[in-house]
Amino acid sequence: MKTLKNLFVLAMSIFAFISCSKDSKTATGPENEKVGVIGSVFYGGDINEDITLKAGQTYTLTKGVHMKEGHTLTIEQGVTIIANADELSYILIEKGAKINAVGTASSPIVMTASKETPGAWGGLMICGKATINIDGGSGVSEVGNAPYGGTNDADNSGTLKYIRLEYTGYAFDEDHESNGVAFYGVGSATTVDHIQVYKGSDDGFEFFGGTVNANYLVSTASHDDSFDWTEGWKGTCSYWLAVQSAESKGTGFESDNLEGNNDASPRSKPTISNITLVGNGSEKSQAMNLRRGTGAVLSNLLMTNYVMGVGIEENSTAKLIGTDLTINNAVLNNSITDDKKQYFTYVKSTEGTARTAVDKSQLGDNVVVAEVTLSQNYIGQVNGAGAVPSGNDWTDGWTLK
Repeated sequence: MKTLKNLFVLAMSIFAFISCSKDSKTATGPENEKVGVIGSVFYGGDINEDITLKAGQTYTLTKGVHMKEGHTLTIEQGVTIIANADELSYILIEKGAKINAVGTASSPIVMTASKETPGAWGGLMICGKATINIDGGSGVSEVGNAPYGGTNDADNSGTLKYIRLEYTGYAFDEDHESNGVAFYGVGSATTVDHIQVYKGSDDGFEFFGGTVNANYLVSTASHDDSFDWTEGWKGTCSYWLAVQSAESKGTGFESDNLEGNNDASPRSKPTISNITLVGNGSEKSQAMNLRRGTGAVLSNLLMTNYVMGVGIEENSTAKLIGTDLTINNAVLNNSITDDKKQYFTYVKSTEGTARTAVDKSQLGDNVVVAEVTLSQNYIGQVNGAGAVPSGNDWTDGWTLK
């Protein structure tokens, strides 16, 4: 009888092992060693398989997901991902991997957290193979230590459409805090449009070099800068909206070429049209801070509720005015009356140097101070400047106001 009992126990153990292996092939051991999607939980770790999150389903995200080279994370419309705010959770798409996350205006993809608090989770990071301007042409992401950069400016990291990311900006330490969406050396074949970052504790969107184009972006109540770029980013973009909260201590734009080597090549020089930046009206609020040798081609720019308008810091940036740095058809609200606060250069290396006003005509055509009136949802344009035309609220239905 004892022998039969032992054989029965052994048979049941084998059956249980086979059943578990079939249903949860990525379960590699104890709870803290599981990787991949098991039921409704998306466990972080190195993902060496294709993953699909099914339409309309809700998933719990736990730990940091690293999609590895050659594999794709697919997120179907209407998916909700709830990051576990009690541990470090984020999604990182590494070089050579892809993310295809495609929602719709009526059924967006929502990435949120178990606690509705800015900084509750680490957000979304994508690493690509496009050019950057740091020494050696290769960098490592601030979160997850993933390499990025290369020579393929037409690299394709996938497709992002109709996605809302909430409560991002996890603080890893005093020097490292994640953004809502971070693009690291991402290439121009990547598709990015209709993305909102809502109530993040750091920047809304940040571009670290690369050539990715990104349209219809919304940064709402980010505690730091709404949009940030550095390391030689050269994308072409349209329709950006930033609404800064009372808690925000940043700018609408904070823009660099490269810290430590302001003339590094390739130079940051994005082309961005139809922009609305709404400040919080605080004493030090500033719409744009263009610095460290960045170029930019900006047009149809509307700025309101800031004390300062366009800041152009350091000689390395000021020397580009009218060539690699232009602003055409820009409107500031008429509460700004001091030219040195509207547009200025500031030699940062000489602390205390007075700001020097820049003649608006040096920047481009039709740069004016005028009345700015927007609806409650920040809809409206002035002389064609602004991100959201009246009668065409492209933010409707999938964003939080």
